[in-house]
Order: sequence, then structure tokens, then C-alpha cells
Amino acid sequence: MKILSIQSAVAFGHAGNSAAVFPMQRIGVDVLPVYTVNFSNHTGYGSWRGPVMAPQDVADVITGVEERGAFGGLDAVLSGYQGSEGIADVIIDAVARVKSANPNALYACDPVMGNAKSGCFVAPAIPDLLRDKVVPVADIITPNQFELGYLTGTDPHTIDETLAAADAARAMGPRTVLVTSVERPDRDDGTIEMIAVDDSGAWIVTTPYLPLKANGSGDVTAALF
Repeated sequence: MKILSIQSAVAFGHAGNSAAVFPMQRIGVDVLPVYTVNFSNHTGYGSWRGPVMAPQDVADVITGVEERGAFGGLDAVLSGYQGSEGIADVIIDAVARVKSANPNALYACDPVMGNAKSGCFVAPAIPDLLRDKVVPVADIITPNQFELGYLTGTDPHTIDETLAAADAARAMGPRTVLVTSVERPDRDDGTIEMIAVDDSGAWIVTTPYLPLKANGSGDVTAALF
């Protein structure tokens, strides 16, 4: 399997491609990483240094990959943290060109915008761009419960509310929705859940909740899914 992964890069810690690439490589995936930012660390620390990549620079890297003849061999495009609002159009264009070269290729969008504890931590225009332009062209999306609510204009908490929001997201375009960080009020103490929904049904996975903040855990989950 070969995946074009368009995400952030950090030097300190693990987030974006700095979290996603190695796990995919470890299971045998050939990853072509393209960076949307090159930061010192995740923005969740409150301060960081380094450049946001200009959309044209990101586009040029992707075009260079295309010129090597790689698009026809790609099985999927994965996108995560976008950095600047201009990256949305670059990703959408890249997905269209990859699918033109290989109609069986999938586009998996991790609509990174924030979480229930921290709120949004991306540029103000990006959540709307994700909802209105990027998510509709995706085959798979992997929002956390907070992001799912933003995308669908809902406030999901219970299983029924989360399933209804996932169906609303699927009505926007994606076939498959994986909802991470599901914290329904009636779950067992000390647990956290994920819910996956597609045309064939819905599944819930319960795991122990660890009382720590792990920046990049969603990026790893999206990549492995």
C-alpha cells in the first residue's frame, strides 16, 4: 500500500506526519509525506516556532511527486492539520489528480480543528473550509466527537446523538466516518470509545481512558484506520 500523507511536521513531540508516518511504515505502508507546516512543536503547547508552508510550496511538492509518476500507484491520500486556509484547495486538487490517475484511490480526511477540552486550535477560517469544501470530497473522515459536532451543526453526546451526527456527516459525502474521543454520559467509568459507521453498519470500541493529554494520538488513529 502507498499513501500520500499531507499533514504537519513537528520537531518536538509527535503530531501530524511526525506521528503518523512511522506507524504506517511499521505495518508496511509506503508513505509519501508532504508537510503543511514545519513547527517546533504542537500548537497545543501554547507557543511554537517555525513556518506555515505557503499553499503554492505544498502544491509544488505534490506536483513534483506527480512528475515522478507516483500518482497511479497511490492507494490513498490522507490529510490532517492544514496550517493555512489555502491548503484546502491544494488538497482537493491533489485528490482529484490522484483519483484521475487511479480511480480506486481513497481520500481519508482527518478534519483537525480542535477538541472538547481545548476548543479550536487552527486558523479561524479552517473549520468552515473543512466542513464546506474538504469533507464533501472525502471517502473517509475521522473526526473526534467535538469535530463531528462542528461539521454537522450538532452537539452529540449519547450513542444515538453520535450515530445521528455520523449519518449527517455521511450525507455530506464520506462513505465512512470514524468518531474518536467518544465520551457518552452512560459509558463505564474509566473508559473512552470510538464509533465507526459505514453503509453496512456501526461499531463501537471501548478502551481504558488514560488521564493524560497525548497530542498526536488522533493523527496516529486516523493513519492506522
